[in-house]
Amino acid sequence: MAELSTVARPYAEALFSAARDDKAGLPAWADLIGELAQVAGNPDVREAMTDPRLGDAQRIELFTGLVKTQLPQAVRNFIELLVANDRLLLLPVIAKQFVALKNRHEGTAQAEITSAFELSDAQVKELIEALETKFGLKLKPSVTVDKSLIGGVRVAVGDQVLDTSVQAQLARLRDTLAA
Repeated sequence: MAELSTVARPYAEALFSAARDDKAGLPAWADLIGELAQVAGNPDVREAMTDPRLGDAQRIELFTGLVKTQLPQAVRNFIELLVANDRLLLLPVIAKQFVALKNRHEGTAQAEITSAFELSDAQVKELIEALETKFGLKLKPSVTVDKSLIGGVRVAVGDQVLDTSVQAQLARLRDTLAA
């Protein structure tokens, strides 16, 4: 069976292409797709969408009825396509890929920063400035605290991870001593 990300990619690319050309703009589309993904990711919705007693039209009406935002016709058409191809439950994966395409288009990336301690705004700003220089991208920080790191930070940008935590240093030391 194909990976979900492989199956979702053409849908995300088509959606991105439509959003890029739309006057509403990519940020509005990203918010809307995020909302759709959140609805599709709900366990009760997932169960309802796989109910064999529901036809495609009923699935579409049920799903669109759960979305708070008024849906443009292009998005309704997209939902109809997903339902017809039995891909509606891929919306969380499609949304993730859509955001990645949007970020690449804008020259930005998400920086997942995990710190052993709470970081001040000034510390985050300084760290982001250094990371933007390293990666050559405008970074959007998301900061979390994980006391198990003991000290330092772990930063993930895309598939690249910079781990300067004490926990990682101890693990490297342990591996070196064990070798």
